[in-house]
Amino acid sequence: MIQRLILILLCISSLSSLAQEQDEDLLRVKERLDTVSAFTADLKLDVDISFINMPQKTATVKFKKGEPMSFSSKEFALIPKRGLDFSFQELFEYPFITVDRGMETIAGKELKVVNVIPTDRKADFSIATVYLDVKAERIVISEISTKKDGTYTLLLDYSTSEAVLPSQVEVQFEMERIRLPLNFMGKGIDVDRKKMRKEEVKTGKIFLTMEYKTISY
Repeated sequence: MIQRLILILLCISSLSSLAQEQDEDLLRVKERLDTVSAFTADLKLDVDISFINMPQKTATVKFKKGEPMSFSSKEFALIPKRGLDFSFQELFEYPFITVDRGMETIAGKELKVVNVIPTDRKADFSIATVYLDVKAERIVISEISTKKDGTYTLLLDYSTSEAVLPSQVEVQFEMERIRLPLNFMGKGIDVDRKKMRKEEVKTGKIFLTMEYKTISY
């Protein structure tokens, strides 16, 4: 019993030594994102789901600081909406601590890896891992583990070295965890239901391409 207690205390001490209040590089990224107060953009959406064939869809995305990002389209109802929030408001909504996981080379680029751990139970995610381009002060990859809807991975691409907002986003998600309704994609889709039932693990990808109409700072 005493040995187990000592082991628990050692683990807590180890985690405390790794955790920081808030990583300075991540804070600079947050401050840069906070400069954007609102934007609107035309959006093109493609999906990569093994049992679904769907033509490209279009939508309008609107963002205003302090409010959920909204999507509207005459062609379909955009789901999952949570995984498509590349403003990262949810990531910073509640107090958090960070753990520096060092540097990692991805596609020839050195990225800083940081764990974000919310300290408020109201947060909808349990942990997030973000990959930072420290020089450009922006998030390149994020993996967010939610409490109810599985894990979302966002891969972000930027049109210029100065851009604050991404021009393209790839969203990877677990379809079963979000209980994706097959009628959300509107007309022109073909669903292979036999293939869908056979697949044990159902995952999907959504590809977004944005053309910004207005950006307010």
